[in-house]
Amino acid sequence: MSKGVVLVDWRDDVVLLTLNRPERRNAVDLASLQLIREAQVEAELRKVRALVLTGAPPAFCSGADLSGVREEVFHEALSEVLHGFTQLPCVTIAAIDGPALGAGAQLVVSCDVRVATPTSVIGVPAAKLGLVVNHWTIERIVRELSWPVARNMLLTASNYSAEELARMGPIQRLGTLDDALAWASEIAKLAPLTIRGHKVALESSAGEPHVDALVTACRENALASNDAREGREAFMEKRQPKFTGS
Repeated sequence: MSKGVVLVDWRDDVVLLTLNRPERRNAVDLASLQLIREAQVEAELRKVRALVLTGAPPAFCSGADLSGVREEVFHEALSEVLHGFTQLPCVTIAAIDGPALGAGAQLVVSCDVRVATPTSVIGVPAAKLGLVVNHWTIERIVRELSWPVARNMLLTASNYSAEELARMGPIQRLGTLDDALAWASEIAKLAPLTIRGHKVALESSAGEPHVDALVTACRENALASNDAREGREAFMEKRQPKFTGS
């Protein structure tokens, strides 16, 4: 496990990233973002099946720390990290325990699925700071958390508990980091080419021809793969399939 402001723990087909600035309630600074981005690139090279993002107690991530850096440089690095989670071919899981505010909420909605302790809090306090978040973030919050939640969160600066969001659907599971890691291990057994193709489709915008072509290529690649044959044979033989990503 690497040390510093981001801990990276490689566990077979799963990688755990831990924001490690507890004294700042894990507010992300430029160094944090650079380390996360490096880990994302390495995760793709290692072909991990699931990535879990969490924060060292007492928070998931309390926001952004722009100290010592130009604002545009920070936001460019943050954008690369957020898009990096959406573009990884593996499943990304936000394991939330404690506040996830501002940039923390952005990290939460950039992940594919979410596990959280019931009292964890998610929110975007921009209206209390006189700020306007970027359009990508607004669209992402709408898409992942729903229109009503996004409107309330952005227009009234309201926070939501994980328990509330779990009842609505945006938090897929209530639980701890151990629960998130157990889920990641289950997900890692699924067919990686299928996951990649579905994720590309889910992340795409309707009507973009180049994205449609990529989705089609992913589908055809999966259909012709050894994993597809293994999946069919395992189903017929009533056994657990062993996917290799080929």
